Amino acid sequence: MEIQDLATPALIVDAVAFSDNLDAMAAALPGSRCRPHVKAHKTTALAREQAKRGHHHFTCATPREMIGMAGAGLGDDLLLANEVVDPDRLRRLAELDARVTVAVDSNETIAAAASAGIREVLVDVDVGCVRCGCRPDDAGRLADEARARGLEVRGVMGYEGHVMGVEDQATRAEQTEQAMELLLAAHGDVGGEIVSAGGTCNFDINTWATEIQAGTYALMDTAYAYADLPFRPALSLRATVISVSDDWAVADCGLKALALDHGNPTVEGATVWFCSDEHVTFAPDKPVKVGDHVRVIPAHIDPTVAKHERMHLVDGETVVDTWEVDLRGW
Repeated sequence: MEIQDLATPALIVDAVAFSDNLDAMAAALPGSRCRPHVKAHKTTALAREQAKRGHHHFTCATPREMIGMAGAGLGDDLLLANEVVDPDRLRRLAELDARVTVAVDSNETIAAAASAGIREVLVDVDVGCVRCGCRPDDAGRLADEARARGLEVRGVMGYEGHVMGVEDQATRAEQTEQAMELLLAAHGDVGGEIVSAGGTCNFDINTWATEIQAGTYALMDTAYAYADLPFRPALSLRATVISVSDDWAVADCGLKALALDHGNPTVEGATVWFCSDEHVTFAPDKPVKVGDHVRVIPAHIDPTVAKHERMHLVDGETVVDTWEVDLRGW
């Protein structure tokens, strides 16, 4: 199949850029130093490519991702970096033919995990992201509680998500260190071999964590364009121009195909005006006509990918493979 044969909007992965991104991360953080976060792509076929490069430990955001990864034979070491209290979902995780670790940050999440038969946990610590996680000074107590309930505590995790959007590298490095000081203090009270943290934007800055939960690097988006990273955008939407006016044009991808929580997408050779449900309205640098195709690069890949059922791996104008986005849903 050629790319011109795809119905639009179509989720496209540039095979060369994608491979280069994976190779760059494998060289920088080999083996267990990187625990790729599959929430960024929700695709087991893509995860297999990461595993081929030596990354066999994965981070997941949902029970659905955990179950799908285990079913695909990628369950060597799966971390659910999220709190879950649903007993049915936790039991399903406990029954997987995989090594399963879940995040806990309270007596309630510890009790839920233990009751469901989960065997291993990480204590999730709030390091300034203002999301999940216990107070750093409460991590030791929670670890004791987990062990008292028969759980093995592998260590700690903490996501410095508030640091990822800091454009100045020196400031980003300083704030990463401050966050990791909190996590390391908690780790001193908790024990265990794992300090799990980090992401794509500070993968080379965070030298304190034993493993980095990077996800965006594989496909990249424009939200991280400010950072001097060895990764480039590999994911885009191929869209068709469906209407042309004197000063603008409209293509057939909008809010239902793109996530705008990090801002408008980028249309190559154009200025994006706005997106609506099914449309992106843009001012082209050069005249376009109805039926032309445009490349639309999302600002945030994670929720963009989750809107699609499949992605197409392309080399030039040739579609070399089609991957199901098989980890969608919860």
